[in-house]
Amino acid sequence: MYTGGQMTRLTEFIIMKTGFVNIFGQPNAGKSTLLNALMGEKLAIVSPKVQTTRHRIKAIMNEKDYQVVISDTPGIIEPRYKLHEKMMKAVKGALEDSDVALLIVDVKEDFATSDAIFAALHLKVPALVVVNKIDTVNKDRIDEAVAYFESRPYCKGTIKTSASTGINIKAFLKPILALLPEGEPFFTGDDISDLPTKFFVSEMIREKIYELLGDELPYHTAVLVREFKEKTTLVKIVADIIVHRETQKVIVIGDKGSMIKNIGSKARRDIEEFLQQKVFLELFVKVKPKWRDNELYLKEYGY
Repeated sequence: MYTGGQMTRLTEFIIMKTGFVNIFGQPNAGKSTLLNALMGEKLAIVSPKVQTTRHRIKAIMNEKDYQVVISDTPGIIEPRYKLHEKMMKAVKGALEDSDVALLIVDVKEDFATSDAIFAALHLKVPALVVVNKIDTVNKDRIDEAVAYFESRPYCKGTIKTSASTGINIKAFLKPILALLPEGEPFFTGDDISDLPTKFFVSEMIREKIYELLGDELPYHTAVLVREFKEKTTLVKIVADIIVHRETQKVIVIGDKGSMIKNIGSKARRDIEEFLQQKVFLELFVKVKPKWRDNELYLKEYGY
């Protein structure tokens, strides 16, 4: 269960392996799936649609001998809207505070495209290339990927994995910890992220929009949690689904409210599992023309 809240700076002097490890790569390379697998908790929403992740999501991995602050970041794209600019700003922020960069690549995709993106990051920290989705190809293809990326000047080593089918966390972290500095841990307490619970609730609703609606419409939507009240027997949540046009509002609501009911039902089940509490979820659809290019709207929606 995620309890939310702000992480607290640790004052007691303890020395361990500690630092910021940030994940970079093309859309749909498996960044969010990797973060979730490492945390054993669904913090980042997952969809086969590209550009699902819009924020930098920090997660805290704590053990007695290390603290790894690991971040999922938006897929690297050429910005077309102010929203995209905000997404790439999150990537830049992650670049600036990295101690180790994880450069993730889908082993099925063209290596040269990822290589060009990684080279353009101009990394100033050690980088490991994560060769992901190895369950989908043969050994020759995996060996080809390892040889290709280990020849790149930015690569200090490779990690082969399949984030969707399970990770040996101890083995995965071993080369990462070898590159991290020793120091005091940054955070204490039980929180596994610095983001509030409302953020994760809005993301779970947005995930169902990606799952249930067509290819284009999800990119025109945002979710704003307007009310989050913990009552004696349940949590009451009221949220707005933001769209560009009235025609999109009709689609999200569906025939006699069937679509928004389906979105709400599926999202509520995930939120209840996340919070380990009963949830009353009420959804509304609001039309905000061109919200992706409106600075005030973007700020209001948390971008």
